[in-house]
Amino acid sequence: MKLFVGLGNPGAKYANNRHNIGFMALDRIAEDHQFTPWRSKFQGQICNGTLGVQKVLMLKPATFMNLSGQSVGEAVRFHKIPLDQVSVFHDELDLAPGKLRIKQGGGHAGHNGLRSIHAHLGADYGRVRLGIGHPGHKDAVAGFVLRDFAKADQNWLVAMLMGVGNGAEHLAAGDGAKFMNAVALQTAPPRSSKTTKAAAQKPREPAASPTDSTPAPSSLQKLLDKFK
Repeated sequence: MKLFVGLGNPGAKYANNRHNIGFMALDRIAEDHQFTPWRSKFQGQICNGTLGVQKVLMLKPATFMNLSGQSVGEAVRFHKIPLDQVSVFHDELDLAPGKLRIKQGGGHAGHNGLRSIHAHLGADYGRVRLGIGHPGHKDAVAGFVLRDFAKADQNWLVAMLMGVGNGAEHLAAGDGAKFMNAVALQTAPPRSSKTTKAAAQKPREPAASPTDSTPAPSSLQKLLDKFK
């Protein structure tokens, strides 16, 4: 069994904060891949599903960010899940908005959620680092991560979440390169020379939203509504 953990703070007050992008990522995976409804367990909310041939348990701790390790540790010990089968989705200040990287083990870089998980489990779990950008000064970080995403963040945020949903099966299979590529195809889709040439010859039209061709799941629609 794989364990996907999303980090964030519980409650409607924090639902659209930058700090909660880990929760948003898990919600997207659950919707795209028909996981079970969320239910309470392990001091958090859990749901189950299958990605490819892999059984996956997903967990959103309800302990608040700086105590996330209590919830994650309980789930890991109960199911006896090896740490190399755990992937923690979290906001990353040191990556530009819309950029995503994966990492196995290492330090917590001052992230309170990761710091708590380190204290309960050690450092050998995997991370999915979801770039949100940096406010520019360390004194502004707390206010930045605990504010809602701005309207200007709409396009890259929705695209990133779509990519996470599309690539989740690759992550579960242990193919990090294909997972990151699935996200990149949404956040920075390639343009062929023919497309570029045709665009140059035609009058410029408004860009399509990443959700124009596919109906957005309910949680994404709620997110979009916040920007209106």
